[in-house]
Amino acid sequence: MKLGLMGLLLLLLCGCAGVPKGIEPVTGFDLPRYLGTWYEIVRLDHSFERGLSHVSAEYSMRPDGGVRVLNKGRDATDWKTAEGRAYFVGDAGTGHLKVSFFGPFYGAYIIFDLDKENYQTAYVCGPNRKYLWLLSRTPVLPQDEIDRFIRQSFALGFDTDALIFPDQKR
Repeated sequence: MKLGLMGLLLLLLCGCAGVPKGIEPVTGFDLPRYLGTWYEIVRLDHSFERGLSHVSAEYSMRPDGGVRVLNKGRDATDWKTAEGRAYFVGDAGTGHLKVSFFGPFYGAYIIFDLDKENYQTAYVCGPNRKYLWLLSRTPVLPQDEIDRFIRQSFALGFDTDALIFPDQKR
């Protein structure tokens, strides 16, 4: 599966579960409230997602206490999926997980901003500033929320000029 290979590439590129300097994972994180479907509103481009639209991630519990990650996206001809697993790096109340789509290789999944009241938006990055996503419970967000994400990401040193806005129209 193309998306599975893309996930492998992500892990090889990331190779670690560390947190970029100057970025703090959210605290007071509540995994049960985070589970379910999230839509990708904005991202930095990477080969493992290049050309994909209608991108979403579904999070559910695994029998071993970890999180099942099911990523889905559409290229020009077909739907692609990749299944992975995620585990907390430290305290379960901190939004810092490690995720793997292949074998023992893990990459960081850091939630650095979260709508804690309603769990409707999440700002996520990887182990460095090359990986960045704005996730939402809905396929469309108001422009002011997107602008807030861009401002905050820019202030944290992300290349906001390179952001991709994948099509989420159904």
